Order: sequence, then structure tokens, then C-alpha cells
Amino acid sequence: MFLEIDAVSPDTETFRFLWTPKAHAGPEPAPRPEKFRIRTMRLRGALSQGLFLPLSELDPGGQAAEGEDVMERLGVGKYEPPAPAGMGEWRAPFPAFVSKTDEMRVQSVPAVLDELRGKPYVITLKVDGTSATYCIDPRDGAFHACGRNHSVTEGENLYWRMARRYDLEAVLRRAPGYAVQGEIAGPGVQKNRLGLGEVGLFAFNVYDIAGARSLGHDAARAFLAENGIPAVETLAEGDAFNDTLETLLARAEGKYPGTTSEREGIVVRPRREMVSPTLAGRLSFKVISNRYLLKEQD
Repeated sequence: MFLEIDAVSPDTETFRFLWTPKAHAGPEPAPRPEKFRIRTMRLRGALSQGLFLPLSELDPGGQAAEGEDVMERLGVGKYEPPAPAGMGEWRAPFPAFVSKTDEMRVQSVPAVLDELRGKPYVITLKVDGTSATYCIDPRDGAFHACGRNHSVTEGENLYWRMARRYDLEAVLRRAPGYAVQGEIAGPGVQKNRLGLGEVGLFAFNVYDIAGARSLGHDAARAFLAENGIPAVETLAEGDAFNDTLETLLARAEGKYPGTTSEREGIVVRPRREMVSPTLAGRLSFKVISNRYLLKEQD
């Protein structure tokens, strides 16, 4: 059994070695967390990015096929960063007619490199913020501003502030059937590693609801530019993808412009949309900077 970084394990004896109590005031021992997060770390000078364990450690006598996802069965979850202030109230579940944007790390799906090899590609900056989706429900015409997991009630919160700033409801009513997805970053969001003076939206995807697919890079950028919606920065593009895991990890490293903050990483996609057999969906993957992951532990 292999647990990737950002897997969250249950509080069992198997995982308690992951927790090192920190000094704190008071006579009682430091409280132990209810769950333990798998993190990137250096062990004896080597980079560790996951945990191998025999399945029997969590499920004595249990069986699993090679490649089977046993997370739910074993009580293992996925780490979600703390919600920033001003998130707003729950309104409805995340719209089922829009695909969520949660790329796989390339280290988990190395076969995607061969799927993209030789094809035109684009590499964009991964903005360290909180995910946002804007859409109009084709069933009842309601406009939704959504976080990663649900639609948010209208009010003075991050999602609706961005909706009003860029007039996103009007944009999407002029272009029915599209959704805009991006990252909100700035003061109060994920330590504001971009060093922004105010909160902003950085769009990275335009989704065609009727076609159940994302627009290609060029079409999406044209749509965003025409409607005055900021897009994430394009870092590189080319006619024939030929990167290796090692060169992509090197590309992922760097600082956010004008800051001393390690950038989170990059996102890699074909210029024209492609279906990935490995991902059983859109060919798109992220490369997270190892320097960022190690710095995050500080």
C-alpha cells in the first residue's frame, strides 16, 4: 500500500510516528492531532514523498488488487488546506454539470508524459490560492459562485466579490453554456504567497457545459481576454513536448514575481484538448515544486 503526500491517515498506532510534539506552555502533554498528514520531507538526506506500508497494517487479512484505491475503506482521506476567511455560507452542492479542477501530480501518473510527447503544449503558473468556479445552471438559469466543494450564498465573501468585480454573471449570460474556473489569491488566502496587495481571480479554465469538455488553450484565452477576465500566467509553450520528470521538476521551481516565496509549481496541458487513457479524462497534470513542499513544512 502506498500513501501519497497530502494523504491524511487515521489516528492509529501505525501512523503516530509521523507526529512530533511541539513545545507548548502548560504541564499537560501537547495534544495529539486526530489525523496525520503525509508530507514531503528529507530523511537521511533523501527526499521522501510518500509512505509504503503493508496492507495488513491497517486491514489485517484484507485483500486488494494491484492499483485498487482503498483509501475510503481504510479511513484515509485527502488533506484540504484551511478555508480562508470570508468564504461565505453553503448554498448548494457543487454543480454536477461542471467538472472539478483537481489535476493529478505527475509523479503519480508518469505515463502522461508519453501521452503528451511530441504534441504542442503549454505550461502555466500554478497560483497558490483557493479554487473558484462560476456557472449558470442550465436547468433553472441560476448563477452560481462556487468554492472547491460547494456553491456559496451571495454576500460579501471572496467568491461573490470576484463575481461582481469581473461581472461574471453578465459574461456567462452572454455566453450561455460556459463556466469559468480559476484560483482566488491575495491577502488572507493561503499566506498570500504571491505578495498581492488585494485579492484577485486568476482564471485557468473555460468549460463547455453542453459539450462536457474544457476549451482548448487558445480558445479559452481568447474568451477570457474578450471578457476582461485575468488569466494565469503562461510560462512556456512549444510545438513538441519533450520534457522528462526531472526537467519538469526543475521548471516547477522558482519564486513568485517580486517575492521571496517559493512558487507552488506549474500545470502542463496540450494546446488542443486531448483525452488521457491514464487519467480517464482530460490530459492535464500538475508539477509541484519540491522546494515549495519542503518550505511548507517550516
